[in-house]
Amino acid sequence: MKFLITAGPTRERVDPVRFISNRSSGKMGYALAEMAYKFGHEVCLITGPVNLKTPDGIEMVYVESAEDMYNAVRDNIEDCDCLIMAAAVADWKPEECNPSKLKKDSFDGVLKLKRTKDILLEIKEFKKDRVFVGFAAETDDLIKNAINKLETKGLDFIVANDVTQPGAGFGVDTNIVTIFDSQGGVTELPRINKADVAKKIIEKIVEFRT
Repeated sequence: MKFLITAGPTRERVDPVRFISNRSSGKMGYALAEMAYKFGHEVCLITGPVNLKTPDGIEMVYVESAEDMYNAVRDNIEDCDCLIMAAAVADWKPEECNPSKLKKDSFDGVLKLKRTKDILLEIKEFKKDRVFVGFAAETDDLIKNAINKLETKGLDFIVANDVTQPGAGFGVDTNIVTIFDSQGGVTELPRINKADVAKKIIEKIVEFRT
């Protein structure tokens, strides 16, 4: 199979030196890419700014903003059999990027924001027979929010985690996830290494595909 995987955060520029982002380290997305490649699949990894080693044997696409990531996914979606959206894409961005550094004594403290593209919704029309996998990092109503995302975005799988749980948040090497599928299946995984989580996800995708 050909996997298209996104990883890491996006950065939405406020001015030449500041940006809005989130705490994603990219570790889960990179673990998925490495595991898919280890299983013998072809992998294209679209990554936001991270501090991780570039995986061997994997096609890399580097992006910064949500718009960049959308364009990269759109450019590569037709060549893939499976899309895994593991990136933590920023939901908002400044209405305008100031061309020069905002000065403390002249900035009124009000930053107007607008929504970024919802990548999975934007490319829903390209799903066809491809496997689409999303992630849901939640702090409350985990099951409700995950299933809503699974259904509204037409996904085959949604991988949900409560980021308030120790060992399941951003920047750590472990995760605690529940995998919901479009057939009503639920798989709960205990706190395990992200590589092991990735292995389980890839196995479920391959099983679903065959």
